[in-house]
Amino acid sequence: MTTSPTESGPHGRPGQAHDMPLEQLRFNGQLPSPKGVALAIMEICGRDDATIGEIARVVQTDPALTSRLLQLANTAAANGSGRPFVSVAEAVVRLGMTTVRQLAVGFSMVDQYQGGPCEAFDYAHFWSHALLMAVACQALASQSRIGSPDELFACGLMARIGCLALATVHPVEYGRLLEECEDDGQLIALERERLQTDHNAFTAVILADSGIPGALAEPVCHHEAPEAAGFAEGSRPYQLVQLFHHARRIADMGLAPEDERGELISELFLLGGRLGLDGTEVGELVDRILARWREWGELLRVPARRLPLFASMAEAPAPKAAEPRKLGMRVLLVEDEPTSRVLLEAQLRSLAGPEIHCAANGEEALALAVKVMPHIVVTDWMMPVMDGLELCRALRATDWGQSMYVIMLTGMDAEDEIVEAFEAGVDDYVTKPVKMRALSARMRAAQHYVQLLESWERDRAQLKQFASELAISNRKLEHYALTDLLTGLPNRRAGMEILGQAWSAASRSRQGLTVMMIDIDRFKAVNDTHGHAVGDRVLAEVGQLLRGTARRDDHVIRMGGEEFLVICQNSDLRATLQAAERLRLKVREVPIQVGERVIHTSISVGISSREPSTPDEDNLIATADAALYAAKRGGRDRCCVNSGGRILGGPG
Repeated sequence: MTTSPTESGPHGRPGQAHDMPLEQLRFNGQLPSPKGVALAIMEICGRDDATIGEIARVVQTDPALTSRLLQLANTAAANGSGRPFVSVAEAVVRLGMTTVRQLAVGFSMVDQYQGGPCEAFDYAHFWSHALLMAVACQALASQSRIGSPDELFACGLMARIGCLALATVHPVEYGRLLEECEDDGQLIALERERLQTDHNAFTAVILADSGIPGALAEPVCHHEAPEAAGFAEGSRPYQLVQLFHHARRIADMGLAPEDERGELISELFLLGGRLGLDGTEVGELVDRILARWREWGELLRVPARRLPLFASMAEAPAPKAAEPRKLGMRVLLVEDEPTSRVLLEAQLRSLAGPEIHCAANGEEALALAVKVMPHIVVTDWMMPVMDGLELCRALRATDWGQSMYVIMLTGMDAEDEIVEAFEAGVDDYVTKPVKMRALSARMRAAQHYVQLLESWERDRAQLKQFASELAISNRKLEHYALTDLLTGLPNRRAGMEILGQAWSAASRSRQGLTVMMIDIDRFKAVNDTHGHAVGDRVLAEVGQLLRGTARRDDHVIRMGGEEFLVICQNSDLRATLQAAERLRLKVREVPIQVGERVIHTSISVGISSREPSTPDEDNLIATADAALYAAKRGGRDRCCVNSGGRILGGPG
């Protein structure tokens, strides 16, 4: 562990660390930084001639890092999208050198900083929260397709690494600050006041050193207050900062005390609705995240608690509080002495309404409680068969009995007995002989609790319904925004998103990526001769022919007008040319019937492949366009290939 400059600064002056610029702290090696294999990987990745094989050989020298990278690479395979990876080289190809560098840095930090000099900093809690946020980022990225799940895993793991940095550089001052800080909302203000900086500034520096690009690092550093980031709504930075914020709230919920989860769970329903998830799907997603968190916790030796299923947490009783209300309710009276039971029943009827159910002992009461589901249970302590304490414990052991309000009747008022009753789950007690005034006060408190519980349940049901309706609405809006309504194919916007993801995947894995630009021949003549209604029918039929004839893994997109785009991942020029010929022949051979008209049409196809010199996906489209124009000029109804800037014509 690096010696803290707070206690002995670089010039021997104690307490001067907070005056030192971040760049100087970085230069002096006082910020948390990777060591060993992770440092070697960073150095290799910094060279222009670095190769995947070289990275893989270095990774193999560290069994722990090898296991972790294989685990991450196999996440996709475990979801049924590919075969498992067994070799480090395959895992590095799957993840890409940039992501391997980022992950190696993150895992190195976890291993090094399991403890430290700042006594008030909870290192175990910090890494537990960071790991859960990382897993949540990975799952949300897979769900939303905003970015690489593996790269966002690394971002989530180090999203608050600045807090660790401040605890490392300023252990004494930061410890005092943490002891005074009441919540996260106050943290940054205290950091700036006491240390003239904040943890997000440190996070930005460490993320940059770890190889995380600014396009990801900036949203990470704004995830605590996404609305203040100023990103344009709908832009990629806006979507990323919302994703990191969503992942943060999942992590907050996972580590929150039981009595503080309710508000966070409500927020997760709303955040899930923005992704198009209904209440059930939100629960399934969170459950998968929590399961993966536990797996990663074992792998990294980081605490990861076992939580109930999300649905169970969402249905947990509301916290108790008091809101006055006069209402009738179901009351279960448990008293073994007949005369006392009759008297108490009459008193309770005057206080709570007519629905009073009676039992002579705890065993009878338990059976009756299952049937009538009382709001309030008023029970004697000393009874035969099953006493009041045993009854209370039995009720609290069930899901349905946890929210009942239990009042104990007892002749004992010794402190030890009363403490024992509350520990068993009793909410209140009345000493015997029962006085009407004391019983009335306890019943009013019970009624207040029942009212709040019912109100909370109504609000929760409305929230879940709202989240479900929001999810459905967002799904429809997303479908309309990304779908060409005439052909049912993805539209240009969706196509460019798919192409961007395919480009990123090809950059990481160095596998092939080709595209076809397709144009319907002489389509203007169809519109001029038969009218636009018939032209629309031709467009729709050609779109379906292309989708039905294309390979299963190819993406067929309508770009606009009579132009279509086909994206072919893991494919070379030769295989794509063969696939293009199949499409061309199919369209030419199948007549299109529109009423009594039979229309024959054909397509021209331009093909281009991602080459080492291709700068980006826009250039890939441009080279395919050039090949398409060559096919049109060459007589139409043919395929042309653009390879290395040379146009090669296919058969007509």
